[in-house]
Amino acid sequence: MKKIFLTGACLLAIAGSGYSQQKKVTVITTAENTDLRLTQTATLEFTSMPQPLETEPCVFVDTKKSFQAFIGIGGALTDASAETYAKLPKAKQQELLKAYYDINNGIGYTFSRTNIQSCDFSSGTYSYTAENDSALKTFNVDHDKQYRIPFIKAAIAAAGGKLPLFVSPWSPPAWMKDNNNVLQGGHLLKSFYQAWANHYVKFIQAYEALGVPVWGLSVQNEPMAKQKWESCIYTAEEERDFIKGYLGPTLQKAGMGNKKLIAWDHNRDLMYQRASTLLHDPAAAKYIWGIGYHWYETWTGSEMQFQNERLVHEAFPDKPLVFTEGCIEKFDMAKVHDWFIGEKYGTSLIGDFNAGTVAWTDWNILLDEHGGPNHVGNFCFAPVHADTQKGELIYTNAYYYLGHFSKFIRPGAKRVASSSSRSMLQTTAFVNTDGKLAVVVMNTTDKEIPFHLWIAGKAAATRSLPHSISTLIVQ
Repeated sequence: MKKIFLTGACLLAIAGSGYSQQKKVTVITTAENTDLRLTQTATLEFTSMPQPLETEPCVFVDTKKSFQAFIGIGGALTDASAETYAKLPKAKQQELLKAYYDINNGIGYTFSRTNIQSCDFSSGTYSYTAENDSALKTFNVDHDKQYRIPFIKAAIAAAGGKLPLFVSPWSPPAWMKDNNNVLQGGHLLKSFYQAWANHYVKFIQAYEALGVPVWGLSVQNEPMAKQKWESCIYTAEEERDFIKGYLGPTLQKAGMGNKKLIAWDHNRDLMYQRASTLLHDPAAAKYIWGIGYHWYETWTGSEMQFQNERLVHEAFPDKPLVFTEGCIEKFDMAKVHDWFIGEKYGTSLIGDFNAGTVAWTDWNILLDEHGGPNHVGNFCFAPVHADTQKGELIYTNAYYYLGHFSKFIRPGAKRVASSSSRSMLQTTAFVNTDGKLAVVVMNTTDKEIPFHLWIAGKAAATRSLPHSISTLIVQ
């Protein structure tokens, strides 16, 4: 990539901690209508700036005020991703793994998710048990051994041998449900609560026996959505009772009390209602590690409701927030390079981290040239698509926007106060365990915006290009 070094304008000051005494600020940029993609564009120095004027746009960072610890960023290793990966030439498979998991030559993913049994992003519906086997004597994950488990193990290896993975069911087997169908919602029958709780344990044990460690699990993917694909409805009370009476105790009894149990795993719109119902009950709350959420509340015409996740964090600060899924829907190859894709990711990542989120999980890390495979035609975008006919990889700008966070904000980092004096500049900031400060600044407007990065009376001057995202590394 061509490197463009920027001069002029005003960038950043950080209150306290001596960051402003450091001479080096490295600016990494991705921008529309340029060839800048995670490209170093400037090296800056601080100069004295005791009191900025209102006419001088600034991003203020205060490292004396720290917030949540960062766990990681990653994507889901689904059947669809694994099957698409298997169709690629070996060289392209290695390119994909390096692109996602290599910290130096890629974007350094450190987190992951996968599905328990089939989901919409599977080539077909399948189960791990025979019909009416409530004792789970026939349980096996043989289906996953062909594509998914080898793919997950390759990802773990590419990530250096450690890749925290959480697992989520889309539906219990049809015979456990009141609609006798894995599709179209339905409810888990109470007579099968224990059998279904045992099923999670069986799945985790099977995966770990095959060399795939499981970090955590969510109770149910999208428990308020009746979908044409695998889905199952739990009211807040049903999820609460299933957790406290069955799933929580069953995990404990199986020696899996250390697995991170994530509740809700659905959109931000009903997030507080669900969290409050679950977490005001001590018998359920003691098993729940955190609250997961998606970004699809926008289907109603709503904006992303960051205020709801922030309220959950304020009300229940001991329960971490995890972004468990998001993607751009309605795949269209003609739009694969449209800039709105990355900007939606950037808006969510900044808003979610500023609301208290500790980990962020994209949906499929890889899909084919049709936005699948998907057995119900729910084709979507991924950050990377494969043209399986040509054996090529196509990188959307979402890949680069994600990289502005995952590559430079590492596990164990602490979020610090970061404030913009202009609404056109969105920002978040983290201090890594090695002391490097990473400040992300995003501009979704058509205008170039000069600004200062201001720290404790000193500032470094730069500019934000139209429709761009930059990560500023202070060291």
